[in-house]
Amino acid sequence: MQHRVIVLGAGYTGAIAAGRLAKRLHREDVAITLVNAEPDFVERVRMHQLAVGRDLKPRPFSEMFAGTGVELKLAKVTGVDVDRRTVAVTDGNGAEELEYDTLVYALGSGWNAQGVPGTAEHAHEIASRPGALRLRERLGRLEAGQTVTVVGGGLTGLEAATEIAEARPDLDVALAARGDLGDWLSPKGRGHLRKVFDKLGITVHEHADVTGVEADRVTTADGKAIPAAVTVWTTGFAVHPIAKATALEVTGAGQIVVDGTMRSVSHPDVYAVGDAAYAMGPGDKPLRMSCASGTPAAWQAADAIAARLTGGKLPNVPIRYFQQCISLGRKEGLIQFVTADDRAVRGALTGQLAAVYKELICKGAAWGVAHPTLGMPTRRRRVARERATAGSAVKTLA
Repeated sequence: MQHRVIVLGAGYTGAIAAGRLAKRLHREDVAITLVNAEPDFVERVRMHQLAVGRDLKPRPFSEMFAGTGVELKLAKVTGVDVDRRTVAVTDGNGAEELEYDTLVYALGSGWNAQGVPGTAEHAHEIASRPGALRLRERLGRLEAGQTVTVVGGGLTGLEAATEIAEARPDLDVALAARGDLGDWLSPKGRGHLRKVFDKLGITVHEHADVTGVEADRVTTADGKAIPAAVTVWTTGFAVHPIAKATALEVTGAGQIVVDGTMRSVSHPDVYAVGDAAYAMGPGDKPLRMSCASGTPAAWQAADAIAARLTGGKLPNVPIRYFQQCISLGRKEGLIQFVTADDRAVRGALTGQLAAVYKELICKGAAWGVAHPTLGMPTRRRRVARERATAGSAVKTLA
């Protein structure tokens, strides 16, 4: 029998993990199924571009995985039973249950309303393609002079505010940040950020803890009302809720607790990658939800699964950070260099060169999904005959 590997979710991490496993393992020995609700790859790091009317290059999975041996299952995941090793899905034909020997959980995250009243009813999100398209349609109906308020001063908020302000200079764009603008950046980074915001005419509300969203405004903890014909909510991400409903060991936020190989600490036949995983990085700090964390985590998980199935050497490549890449519209950017544990250092790249750098990073991330071994020569290894899961003892090789 083939060893059944099911990968849930085909974002950056899930697609990379599936493709890399197909490059590492012999096709006769494994059946790799990638479950995803959409037929093409979504460049999540470009959702702010999609929201302002820019079209993105189609990346159908049928082309991306052609000839690899990865089977794409177009379906929505509705549940996981880690004791029975089954996944419940629904598609156009109804409900179905899939059995696995090894599961790679990569369902990722969505927007996080933080429980703030009115957010679900009145705010827009750009954590997904449907959300970005809804915002795109709403922005298209705005008249000149109306206000768009972006709530959240993190990377997503900065990119959304500057993208909208550049694409629609006729609108009044504002950003509400809980702390100082770019307070985690180096002095050079903060200075450049303020320069770009001033140039684009973006109003910044600092130390603004938004506690309510209405149809035409947001309100803060100190009672201030900030006009908002459109509110864009970017205050962080919430992981997919399915893992929390399982017997897996998860954090309070619902992330699956994993070891250094991205393997569940409670269920050795389950691996988690991307935003769904709670993994420790340098300085004993948890890896943040990001493509910068997810991509190397997907490599690590795929290589660990292949090693355990074939009797190979387990990977031991610490995941670390090098930079934070921020697009500030199409003409400006900010590359903040960081320590291994993601703290800003003095060095930063700014201006048009940084915008080009960020664009190359985005293109490289998409290329890396279609080329999960980064173009390096690969050898498909045979799987051990006697195994039950990816964590089983390897005794004899085929």
